[in-house]
Amino acid sequence: MILGKIWRSIKAQFNKLANFFWTADPIAQMQYEYDLAVDQLKEGREGLEQYRALVERVTRQVAKTKKHETQLAAKIKAYLKAGDRATAANFALELKKTRDELAENEGQLQMHEKAYENNLRKIKSAGGKLRKVREKIQKYDAELKMSRAEAELAKLSESFNFDVTTDFGQIEEVINDKISLNRAKARVAADMSGEGIEDIEKEEAMEQAMAEDALREFEVDLGLVTPETAEITETPKSLGRETTEETGG
Repeated sequence: MILGKIWRSIKAQFNKLANFFWTADPIAQMQYEYDLAVDQLKEGREGLEQYRALVERVTRQVAKTKKHETQLAAKIKAYLKAGDRATAANFALELKKTRDELAENEGQLQMHEKAYENNLRKIKSAGGKLRKVREKIQKYDAELKMSRAEAELAKLSESFNFDVTTDFGQIEEVINDKISLNRAKARVAADMSGEGIEDIEKEEAMEQAMAEDALREFEVDLGLVTPETAEITETPKSLGRETTEETGG
């Protein structure tokens, strides 16, 4: 009784394990069963080929026996025509045995032919069923993959909910904040690049005017132009003299 319980428990565990493998990858299980059936069909075909060889041997035996029957009948007629009834009687007895053997062989041949045809039909039918099974495996494999993809897409459509309360929504806010910060930095850099431009331009204009005055003074000193035609600004020199006079006084 105890052994029976143990055995039932072991069977239950094996059944659970088998169910796990069946449900884990059903397409693989179907392919495995299909491969087993194909192997069995190959064995059946080999057996059918061997059986056909037997049928061919019986067919040859029947043909040989018929030929022998014809030869014996010809001999009997020849000996009867020659008046040798004793020899003709011996051949007649052999002919009777040959005809009995022929009848038996023809019966076996008919039986073997019928058995061969039946087995051939079974194997053809099994081959057709296997082709349908293979098509089903391919169909189920494609449908199973599609259903898995659809299930994953359904999960993704639920996960890709960019609401602020979800992880994706929070991540999106962080990304937008970084984008805004980067744009702000670019704007500040652009604004700062124009700071002090006006002062720089004024300083450059002043330096250019001073350079022009210096050049005109140089032209006057050389006698190339007169002060009146050069229109030299006397303000800086006057300021200098006034400063000197004030200092001297």
